[in-house]
Amino acid sequence: MTELDVDRLTTVIEDFNTIFIRLPGVRRLNFSALSVLHTLDRGGPLRLTDLLATEQLKQPALTSLVAKLEQDGLLERRADPTDGRASLISLTAAGAEIVSSRHAHRVGKLAHLVDQLTPDERAVLANSVDVLHRLTQISREETP
Repeated sequence: MTELDVDRLTTVIEDFNTIFIRLPGVRRLNFSALSVLHTLDRGGPLRLTDLLATEQLKQPALTSLVAKLEQDGLLERRADPTDGRASLISLTAAGAEIVSSRHAHRVGKLAHLVDQLTPDERAVLANSVDVLHRLTQISREETP
């Protein structure tokens, strides 16, 4: 059994993320705005306090960003049915379209790269998908 070089794995993931997350501009949204849209797409409607736990922004900055995205028609707020004092933030159809479009672009970009791998490399990559998914799950479970 091969020993895992976690330092090398970390570097490779960082390098992959650097090239993979860079996509053509979408309505001139910055990384923080796109991150909020992505989080809401994956996590469903959330309270602002729940978004604070996932986004690396201070509350005033996130509040301002959410207001801007709401004004731009990408997010909407509605009353939280479990707590009338709070509101839930969710994507509008326009916000969901941005996330969907970016995902489709990434799928295309990754498919192009994967096509350049050997059959053996593609098999290794295919077998790694579940492991990477499990690491993501573990991380989410450990995040308060």
